[in-house]
Amino acid sequence: MTPSVQTPPALGHALRRTVFFVLVAITTLLAMGLLVSVFHTDGLSPIELVLLLLYAILFAWICISFWSALLGFWVMLTGRDRGAISRQPGTPPDPAAPPRTAILMPIYNEDSQRVFAGLRAVNRSLADTGQLDRFDIFILSDTRDPDVWVEEELRWQDMVRELDGKGRIFYRNRPENTSRKTGNLEDFCTRWGGRYRYMIVLDADSIMKGETLVEMVRLMECHPRAALIQTPPVPVNRESLFARILQFAGSIYGRMFTAGLNFWQLGEGNYWGHNAIIRIQPFLDHCGLPKLPGREPFGGEILSHDFVEAALLRRAGWEVWLAYDLEGSYEEIPPTLIDYAKRDRRWCQGNLQHLRLALSHGFNGLSRIHFLMGVMSYAASPLWLLFLIATGVQAFLQTQHEMVYFFGENWMPVWPVSFAVEMTTVLLVTLTMLFLPKLLALLLLLKDRKLGEAYGGMVGAAASVVLETVFSVLTAPVLMLFQSKFVLAILMRRAVGWPPQQRGDHMTSFKEAALAHGGHTLIGLAVGLLSYQYVPAFFWWLTPVLLGLVLSIPVSMLSSSIALGQRAREMGLFLTPEETSPPAVLRYLAENLQDDDPALAALRARPHSRFVQALTDPYVNALHLSLLPVREPPGKRRRHYLEGLIHQLEEEGPDSLSAVQKRDLIAEPETLLRLHALFWSRPPANAGALP
Repeated sequence: MTPSVQTPPALGHALRRTVFFVLVAITTLLAMGLLVSVFHTDGLSPIELVLLLLYAILFAWICISFWSALLGFWVMLTGRDRGAISRQPGTPPDPAAPPRTAILMPIYNEDSQRVFAGLRAVNRSLADTGQLDRFDIFILSDTRDPDVWVEEELRWQDMVRELDGKGRIFYRNRPENTSRKTGNLEDFCTRWGGRYRYMIVLDADSIMKGETLVEMVRLMECHPRAALIQTPPVPVNRESLFARILQFAGSIYGRMFTAGLNFWQLGEGNYWGHNAIIRIQPFLDHCGLPKLPGREPFGGEILSHDFVEAALLRRAGWEVWLAYDLEGSYEEIPPTLIDYAKRDRRWCQGNLQHLRLALSHGFNGLSRIHFLMGVMSYAASPLWLLFLIATGVQAFLQTQHEMVYFFGENWMPVWPVSFAVEMTTVLLVTLTMLFLPKLLALLLLLKDRKLGEAYGGMVGAAASVVLETVFSVLTAPVLMLFQSKFVLAILMRRAVGWPPQQRGDHMTSFKEAALAHGGHTLIGLAVGLLSYQYVPAFFWWLTPVLLGLVLSIPVSMLSSSIALGQRAREMGLFLTPEETSPPAVLRYLAENLQDDDPALAALRARPHSRFVQALTDPYVNALHLSLLPVREPPGKRRRHYLEGLIHQLEEEGPDSLSAVQKRDLIAEPETLLRLHALFWSRPPANAGALP
């Protein structure tokens, strides 16, 4: 470790953070003061105390987002931010000793067509820069599905052959996916990390421009104290209406928010798990993740590892930066509301584990804030739900008190004090802080006319912002109930696990929508009827929430429509710069997806053919065998188990085997060779179905 990593942060860094958190604190206290003035002057009742506590937590959470956006707006408006890592003075890199960098893509039962199409596009984009020889590509597979496993190998071999990637493009499949993605990266670092100075981590749906990759390496070379530089990935390539709305929002608002985050985080930023460059040696030295004591969901393996790894690097004295002004980093998002909720379910458990880490010894204050922000990204939903319930209860209790206007000997009535103005002010302040950043992001387009045209012009962009706001209002209560359910399940110690994601555009059927949102609809109708019956004033205040719940099924189905998404594009709605003027790397990706190998496409059409190909086809068998790691011969019990599977395969055919059993058969070199010989000498049952 270089001594320079122990250099304390500049005074300006501390001043920025102080200003930010003072603004958050003052705004929160003022809002709390307004709310307290609404309550009775003779002391707070228990329900009022609960309301005040919940509002304080939620408003502080809103303030963090609001002031980050506002500071980001100022940074983007002025165009000057000395806090950006790209504008920090650094050490010029040594051109005589260029570093080698590994591009890593950990995958788990992913769509191999999309994975390798993306990697081919990245490779081609790097070739355009003339620095392809400084980068190696590693496909780090944790895939368990045997058919997907074999297809990955075939696509890797084709990629190596077509791109002359021998010795530069590598593939490996782990026998056991211990510690999930974290263990996958750790396995790479311990086995091959010594050959490289940096690694760039991508997700299966990530894609990055070659110029961006080269610039990330340059920034790391110029700043030896930096251990990790995170780029803000922009969502792209989805066609459904839901995804197009989110792509638009992520693009037009994301630039401003990330600029604001960097304003106060500076060299103590966070890691988002992908589209980031990491200095390998400090990662190896400091980022080993221990298992949390206790059982799941709060104990065991740390699922959301990225936050923790960034905190460990910062604890060791290294810097973690968010390069908000570095363009050319992209990702793909879930295509439907239900898929989006499923992804949240995967992330929820890991983020709630951060509450435990926030109280752990050894982390600095900003790291603890990052952990708490991770917790609040999901805990906010059940807190909002509790706030709505408590507000409804308070409104109902107030209706039960009979108003008294005459007291004792007074012949003039004593009118009750009205707090309508104060309550309206509280509501307006809250709504302003929620929606003003959307307006500010729109105003930024006036500064850059060319950028405004990329969003469909000011009229199209303004219409898109309004429609996106309406859509977010309708879906917010649905996501609130989804996330509240996930948090409750985790609190009841129901582990979520880590299933593969559903990627690619697809429609939501009525059956799927009804199963997912039927409860939301019933809750909306029931709450609406009860509130209208007993607290009519509260009913009208709650209308936006109720409307989102009652309409959840049609909104979920319609927003999943690819046809509506394409229609919106034709109308100039929800356009993004990456869509109106696609960069070369996205064009390369589209071409690769269209020019898929016909032979592999034929394999994809037969669900179980890839496993059978590994047994019967001499080329596929030899390729798969060559990629298997050297293993100890199986023990007696293991051999007996494999013998049983071979017998079952002979008698009943491949369809009788589970995915786990198939993987066990093709994971053992001796068994694989034996089956290959067996299939050519004595075909099993259902041989006619074999290719």
